[in-house]
Amino acid sequence: MPRQSDAFTLALLLAVASGAAAAAEESYVTDPAHSEPSYEIRHTIFSTQRGDFTKSTGKITLDREAKKGSIDVSIDTTSIRSHDPRLDSILKGEDYFNVAKYPTMTFKSTAMRFDGDRLTGVDGELTMIGVTRPVTLKVTDFQCGDNPFNKKSMCGAEVTTTIKRSDWGMKTGVGRSSGDEVKITIPIEAYRE
Repeated sequence: MPRQSDAFTLALLLAVASGAAAAAEESYVTDPAHSEPSYEIRHTIFSTQRGDFTKSTGKITLDREAKKGSIDVSIDTTSIRSHDPRLDSILKGEDYFNVAKYPTMTFKSTAMRFDGDRLTGVDGELTMIGVTRPVTLKVTDFQCGDNPFNKKSMCGAEVTTTIKRSDWGMKTGVGRSSGDEVKITIPIEAYRE
């Protein structure tokens, strides 16, 4: 039977260990001004058209030691910007994002992949126009440190994926006026909470 001092020492070690594990998880909030999601899609067969969403929020938790974490991103679909107001109105309409009914698109992670302590990929679910499907995000240029201007702790990366919009039911114009595959890119700058 362990002595009382041994039991106390063991309890203290467990408390310190659990505190160290909890301290390894870090929370970050994306900076919306520097984390605007953008998209690329073929227009007819002649060119690639680009646009973005000017409003989004995101929360990231990372435990690089345990190689786990989570990402939750919410994109305001009413903020879509194609650089042509006429096209913006079409994209916000019922045939595309149907923003009156679905003003938000979300991504919620289910698993993260690391190479050492560097985040390299995220699996999760993208919900768009009421449909939820799995997607895999590729993460490049992941790094953390202090912002050189405001000295706040932050992480940054570039996140990309390519989806088929028809998988979410957005089929208008596929194969006629525009492509099905959409490349999504999100430059991430996130500050530690």
